[in-house]
Amino acid sequence: MTQSMVLYCKSYRRDFLRVKRLLISLQKHNRDQLPFYISTPTADRELLLEVLGKDGQSFSFTWIADEAIIAANPRASKDVQLDMPGGLSQAIIKAEFWRLGLADNYLCIDSDSIFIRDFGKTDFLASDGYPYTVLHQNKELFQLATNRGYTKVESNLREEAMRVQQLFGREGPQYYCAPAPFIWSAKVWQSLDEQYLMPKGITLWDAVTPEYPETLFYGEALLNFQAIPIRMIEPLFRIYHYDWQYYTAQRLGETEAKLKQNFLGVIYQSNWEVELDYGVGNKSLPSRLLKSVKRFLRYIKSYF
Repeated sequence: MTQSMVLYCKSYRRDFLRVKRLLISLQKHNRDQLPFYISTPTADRELLLEVLGKDGQSFSFTWIADEAIIAANPRASKDVQLDMPGGLSQAIIKAEFWRLGLADNYLCIDSDSIFIRDFGKTDFLASDGYPYTVLHQNKELFQLATNRGYTKVESNLREEAMRVQQLFGREGPQYYCAPAPFIWSAKVWQSLDEQYLMPKGITLWDAVTPEYPETLFYGEALLNFQAIPIRMIEPLFRIYHYDWQYYTAQRLGETEAKLKQNFLGVIYQSNWEVELDYGVGNKSLPSRLLKSVKRFLRYIKSYF
């Protein structure tokens, strides 16, 4: 039977320690026991279970092969992801999860997420069953970046949003359906497929690139085709996109305990929280040392 709401995390071997941390937080805070799905490449399944170890027996989740999600799109080659950068193929697999028919809506959670307070179905769905949508103009991040001298943050994100917006011919402000976790509706993804991608003879695997992110395609599909009512909410999690953002927030007294008032969880970006990378890093020792020095300098800068 199709569920009205489920939780879903697409992961891979480097992030398995983060997945374990996420599962621990879910075990504590998933008030309504919403079903949780984890997908990985088939080749990574045994390693996932090994990393979870004995603790894994107490975690409630269903494993799905990434290959099954890819195969659910009849217009996509079964090997379509092989020549793509890993981060890009991961993003598209997350967006294609709806094709499995497991749920009308799903909360797409990244491995580097942690729930910090209890949550339930009503945090994601209205009383009539339609989902809320994280939809905003990103002004808080833009202002903070400008204040701290990172002016390219706003210009790069605005250019990205405008590129996707122009594909749909929509005029007006740029909107963002990020950051994660995303409340995604199967109806919105289906409307994008049937009303935009299929008439062009392409799939999401063709459309999504680093310059044209899947989150912006979802937002534009919602705004243009309105497969569901648009019910805007602000981001569910506090996300630290950059280490300098985290350091600045800490200096201002931000803690997980204080965040519980406004957020369900926290995301610590995996690209700078390297201590939770599973396995040996690919970068050389000098490279890692240089990265540490640069991070320390950004930490110092946050105090001035």
